[in-house]
Amino acid sequence: MGSVLLMLVAAAEAPIAAQTRSEVTATAGSQVTSAAVSTAEQQTTATAPARVPPAGDTNYAGPMDASRYIIGPQDSLQVTVWKEPTLSGTIPVRPDGMISLVLVGDIPAAGQTPTALSADISQRLKKYIQDPVVTVVVLGVNSQRVFLVGEVGKVGPIMMTPGMTPLQAIVSAGGLTQFASSKHIYILRSVSGKQQKILFNYKQALKGDNSGVSLLPGDTIVVP
Repeated sequence: MGSVLLMLVAAAEAPIAAQTRSEVTATAGSQVTSAAVSTAEQQTTATAPARVPPAGDTNYAGPMDASRYIIGPQDSLQVTVWKEPTLSGTIPVRPDGMISLVLVGDIPAAGQTPTALSADISQRLKKYIQDPVVTVVVLGVNSQRVFLVGEVGKVGPIMMTPGMTPLQAIVSAGGLTQFASSKHIYILRSVSGKQQKILFNYKQALKGDNSGVSLLPGDTIVVP
């Protein structure tokens, strides 16, 4: 009788135990799944690339400081007179350093900063317009160039960066060819309409000694 009773109790407990194990397994599986999803979300968040702001969100400062850049011949300028579209437009700086504007005629631009030129134009326009607001922007920097001829990788003009040395200019032009005479390199510079010949010691420059030679816009580096 006792054995039968024990068997009945065991049989009754078996479904309960199975149900309990099923519930534990389901709970554990749910926890594992939740943990996996949470981990995946964290990894996705961590590896997601930073949002690149659209062009409208970026303030482009421009390649030069309007209060410091010196305008030169052949530069291209955008002159804007507020509410005066007929007086605004893209204007090239002539080889003589002048620009031409409606109403005011010829104005010297070379040697001035965009800020200074804006003030000059505003002052001249006061005879014709009440409180003119003028903005000058340099669109094309064509005056800040040096030229390389002779035995270099690429003959022709290159853009001159601030403080550029003759050695840096030669490197920018692809370096010397195998036929170059590094001992006879010189710089041609126009001063008051006359050509000056400035010798450049290439080997000393490679050692870090530029011998005080610095480039100016319009210089021509000759590599025999």
